Amino acid sequence: MNVDNVVMELIVKSGEAKSQALEAMAHARCGEYDKAEISLANSREAGRLAHKMQTALIAADNGEGKVPVNLLLVHAQDHLMNSMLAQDMAEEIIRLYQFLACR
Repeated sequence: MNVDNVVMELIVKSGEAKSQALEAMAHARCGEYDKAEISLANSREAGRLAHKMQTALIAADNGEGKVPVNLLLVHAQDHLMNSMLAQDMAEEIIRLYQFLACR
């Protein structure tokens, strides 16, 4: 496993997950709830792939320090955590827009 390639792909997939979550919120703001759900589903899929890469890195490390912790890896972890938070927030905001539209 080329750790640098996996880390870069983790950044890319995490960025895609975050972008799709932000797009989902934008659709909801315009009342486009079907599009919001599609974007949120795309976000979750990209996030699932990113999480799978993170799991592969954890497995490769095996708790023995085999995977070097460098600034790029920390950056990748930061992207993944932010994308996960964006997904959670997007889901709540979409539901809020839907709730307000029904009032």
